[in-house]
Parts: sequence; structure tokens; C-alpha cells
Amino acid sequence: MYYDEVKIYVKGGRGGNGAVAFRREKYIPYGGPSGGDGGRGGDVVLVVTRHRNTLFHLRHRNKFVADGGEHGRSKQQYGAGAEDLLIEVPEGTLVTEEKSGALLADLTEHGRRFVVARGGKGGRGNIHFATSTRQTPRISEKGDPGEERYVKLELKLLADIGLVGKPNAGKSTLLSVTTSAEPKIAAYPFTTLQPNLGVVALDAQTTFVMADVPGLIEGASQGKGLGHEFLRHIERTGILIHLIDGTAPDPVADFKAINVELASFGHKLMEKEQLVAINKLDMPQAAERFLAIKAAIEELGYPVMGISAITHQGVRKLLGRALQMLEELPAPEPQMPTPVVIRPNTFDDGFAIEPHSDGLWVVSGGKIERAVQRTNLSQPESVMRLHRYLKSKGVLDELRKRGVQEDDLVRIGEYELEWRSSDE
Repeated sequence: MYYDEVKIYVKGGRGGNGAVAFRREKYIPYGGPSGGDGGRGGDVVLVVTRHRNTLFHLRHRNKFVADGGEHGRSKQQYGAGAEDLLIEVPEGTLVTEEKSGALLADLTEHGRRFVVARGGKGGRGNIHFATSTRQTPRISEKGDPGEERYVKLELKLLADIGLVGKPNAGKSTLLSVTTSAEPKIAAYPFTTLQPNLGVVALDAQTTFVMADVPGLIEGASQGKGLGHEFLRHIERTGILIHLIDGTAPDPVADFKAINVELASFGHKLMEKEQLVAINKLDMPQAAERFLAIKAAIEELGYPVMGISAITHQGVRKLLGRALQMLEELPAPEPQMPTPVVIRPNTFDDGFAIEPHSDGLWVVSGGKIERAVQRTNLSQPESVMRLHRYLKSKGVLDELRKRGVQEDDLVRIGEYELEWRSSDE
């Protein structure tokens, strides 16, 4: 089964906590603090590889959480950073954030890496909090949580030339006789249930990639048949070879019907150069009608050639003409650089206070929430440090003005703190 779209949850590893420790070694007087920092959490990284051609391997595993960093230790030992979590994706993968719909990356190059969720920074140990007046600090920080998000991965095939046409026009046969691809071929509609890629080698130095897209029917752009799921796979192609079944009841009508679907789908598909190939000339019916069909399509402004994919008649000339058209295309516009996943600017100085229910106050603000999150609330000195910070930022004064009462709960981020009159 061909999977070209999947939704996954990714989360970077949490940073390790800083340590509280003191040196107590012989012959080292006044040892002082020696707690090291926590290690950084691992990133979740998408890695592009040409050895994958679908997203099938992600179909049944849709949650990826990187390991957290190690905690700091005594003797100024820093915790080790965690290994990154690597996810292989095929060339041509689009990465979109589900919540905002924003395009995060367009991954087209083998070996490229893209950090889709960053790991959290490690917390500082007490070696960073010693001052001339506080020589034995019992303060350390907790590590930051990693970024997390749901993303949609969508695969769009990378091919120079795309084969389009009605079911049983002979696209799979043409691909099979010109490349090493082995698409399924049979005399019934929709034999091809997934796109197939093949490399065409005209000689040792001249190669290009050709894609066989499942057959289209009228209404494909609205979801009928198989075409709606796969039309996007020809968006990246340079030119289209439009195959026509020369034995069909009305080949010209078939040609027009497919172009209507391409136009309806949009995405500039009708702006692509088309080379029309009338197939099955090994059949007497097609051979007799060839000139009439060719003239009718040429009147519409398209170049036309005749072939028999099964006997190879005219196939090499068709590929040579397609390559010529491909080389004559204007140079593509510079590809949009991969947008960088930027952590939202949540660490602003401002804050807001909202009463939610009896005795509950919610304080929001980037730096305020981060300060509470990094505070180790089991350490009295860390709690006092947080109290001084909230006071310096005006949070405590504002709560008093808003009417906070004894034993009210103050929620900051994911933590709830109980208000005491001593806080005043």
C-alpha cells in the first residue's frame, strides 16, 4: 500500500535538572558549590533519504518523543546531552504544522536534516548562584521542556516527466519498457493504485526521472476515482507526457476530459508543457485513425507523436523529444528556502492576570511562566528567589491591587501556588 500523507506528534527531550552539591574534599578548605548543569534534551530531526519512497513506515508509529538530558551531578559534572531522535522521510516531503497550517519545510535533497522539535535547555547547577554574600547557595534550576507539535507529512513525488492519461492508456506499460520499474499491468481500469517512479537512461550520460500517475477520470479533481489523491504528484514535474489510447471510442474527447481535470485541480498544472503520445499503434484500429487523431489534437496547439509501448515502436523518439522539451524549459525560480522552525516568542516581559473562579487567579506571561517552570519548588532558597523575581516584575503588587486573598490559588503555567499573607 502506498502512503503519501501522515500526521505525527513530535516532542523534543526535556533538559536535565541542575544539581545542588558542595565540595567536601580533604585539604580543600571552603570547598563551595559544585553542582553541575543538566544536559540538553534531544531534538527530533527529519532526515531525507532516497532509500524511502513512501511514508508507510510512519503509518503505525505516530508519536516521537526524544530522550531527555541527564541531570547535573556533584564535582561540577555536567549532565550529558541526549541523542537526537532521527526520522527518515523520502525526498519530496512537505512538513506542515497542523495547528497553524504553516509550511515548515520542503524537503527535497537526500541527506538534508530538519529539526522539527527542539530539545529543552538544561537547568543550571548551584555553581552559578554563588556570590560574595551567598557562598553556599542551595539553588538549582529545572530543565526546560522540549518543543512539541503535531505535524502533517505530505509526499509529492520528484520527477522530471509525469505520465498522465485515462486508465488503460498504457502509462504503466510505457514506464515498464523504458525503466527498471515494475508497475502492475492488466487490462482493467485502475491497475495502478499508486504512483510509480522510474529512471530513464537514453545513454550513459543522459538520464531523467519519469513518474506514472494513476489514471484520471472525469470528476477526478473533485475526488472521483483515484485521481484526486494523486494529482498533486505531478505538481513538481517539468513536463507531461499525455498518453491517449488510440483504440478508445473517442480519443480526442478523452484528451480534452483529462485536461479539464488538470485545469480544475489548479496548481498551474495546465501551464506545464504537454507532449501527446497516441498509443497502441500496433493495433490496426489505432493505426488507421492515427492521422485524424493527430490532426485534431495539433489543432489544439499540442505536439503529437505516435507509439506502441508494447512493441517499443516510436518510444525512443518520444523520450528524445520529451528530453528536448525538458531542456528547453526556462530555468526554475530559486526554490523557497526551508523555513526555520522558530520557537514562538513567548518569553516576553509582559504579563496578564485574570480571575477564573472563586479563589483562583491565572497569571500568564512568557518570562513569568518560564521562571516558575525552571524553579525547583522543593528548594526553599529557590522559592525565595522566585518570590523576589515575581516581586521585581510587579506581579505581586498587581495581585494585591486586584484583590487576592489569603489561601487563594495563583496559577502560573502548569503550577499552582498558594497565596499567603506573608507574601506581602
